[in-house]
Amino acid sequence: MNQFDVIQGFLECGQTGSASPDRLAAEFLKTIEGLGFRHFACCSHVDPFHPPPEAVMLHNYPRGWVRTFSEAMLYEIDPVLRRAESKPLPFFWDAAFESDAITRSQKMILADAAGYGLTHGYTIPLRLSWLPGSLRASCSVIPDNRHVDPQHYVTVEVLATYLYFFASRAHAPWLASARAELTPRERQCLTLVAQGKGDWTIGRMLGLGESTVHYHIEQLKRRLRVATRTQAVVQALMSGQITFGDVFRRDSGSRADLH
Repeated sequence: MNQFDVIQGFLECGQTGSASPDRLAAEFLKTIEGLGFRHFACCSHVDPFHPPPEAVMLHNYPRGWVRTFSEAMLYEIDPVLRRAESKPLPFFWDAAFESDAITRSQKMILADAAGYGLTHGYTIPLRLSWLPGSLRASCSVIPDNRHVDPQHYVTVEVLATYLYFFASRAHAPWLASARAELTPRERQCLTLVAQGKGDWTIGRMLGLGESTVHYHIEQLKRRLRVATRTQAVVQALMSGQITFGDVFRRDSGSRADLH
C-alpha cells in the first residue's frame, strides 16, 4: 500500500472545503481501518459531551466509555491527554506509561479504557492546537492487533494532522494562513525528506554536507514550531510551501530547482 496514495485519497475529501466534520471522521475511519486500526479519537482536551463551540470532537470510541469519561471528568487527569500536552512527540501508550510516573487514578483510567477495547494505543499530539487561540488537542488510534506495519503509524500521523486541520477551519480559519516562510534551500531539503530520504542522501543530491542538511532541517522545524520531520512536512504541505507535485517529481532534488 503506497502511503502517498492513502494520504492523497484523504486529502481529496478534505480539500473540497465543503466536507462536514462527520464526513471527515467517516473518511478518516475508513482510511485507518485499511491500515490496521479500529478506533480513533481526534479531539480537543475538553468534556466530550459538553465541548465548547470551537472544539474538535471526532471519534468512534464506545459511547459507554465516552459517557464515563465525561461524567467522571476524566479528561482533567487522563494520562494520555496530559502527556500529549507536555511532550511534543507521538507516543505508544504501553512504552510511555511503563516509564512515566503516573498516579493510581491514572492507572485505573487506562485499565478501565482497556475494558472497552481501548488499549495498546498510539497518540499524536496535534501541534496546530498549540497555536494562540486554540484548544489543546491530540489524536489517538487503537490498532486491531500488535502487528501493524510501523510505517502505518507514520501515515496515521500525517492523516491525523490533516484531519484536525480540516475540522478546525470552520472555527479558526486563521489556521489556514498561519505560516512561517521557509527559505528555498529549506523547502528543497524538506521535499526530499517527504520523499523518505535521509540527511546523507539529501546531501549527496544537493552537493551539501550531511551536517549542513541536518542544520537546515532543524532550522525549519524550529521555524514551523514542530517537533518531528513528519510534522514539518505536513505543516509545509498545508501552508502550500511544498506540494504533492514537488514530492512526486523525480527531479525535485536537482540543483537546478533552487531559486
